[in-house]
Amino acid sequence: MDTEELADSKLKHGSETMKKNEDSHSDPAWNLAELLERVDNDQELLRDLLNIFKEDFPLTMRSLESAVAAEDLKEAARLAHTLKGMLSSLGGVRTAAAAARLEVIASAGETASLKGALQALKCEAASLLPELEAYMAEVRH
Repeated sequence: MDTEELADSKLKHGSETMKKNEDSHSDPAWNLAELLERVDNDQELLRDLLNIFKEDFPLTMRSLESAVAAEDLKEAARLAHTLKGMLSSLGGVRTAAAAARLEVIASAGETASLKGALQALKCEAASLLPELEAYMAEVRH
């Protein structure tokens, strides 16, 4: 598969991811039940994971914003991939899908779509973060 075919394949996958993201927009920003199952209902572990996320997420987002502004596609794809994994692990399905779309766009070299994909990721994160904060406030000792 040559570079152009690979880019076309990644863009097609990105469009499918975006479509799934749009279809699921009415879904909750995160899946608490799935996350609790992953941590065996260990509330303390979950709090620790969410605290780590609270520290890492803003730093990674700022780095991603810088990479997108500089049109550093390789770094943008790497950081979007990192966010996708981080968000998927925490059950942030919609926000992870937005990160996946940004990763695909950056990997395919689509600089024209990069800023729009970043904005979509920010919008999804804006709906996810308050839900995580509210949950953390509920379970604090």
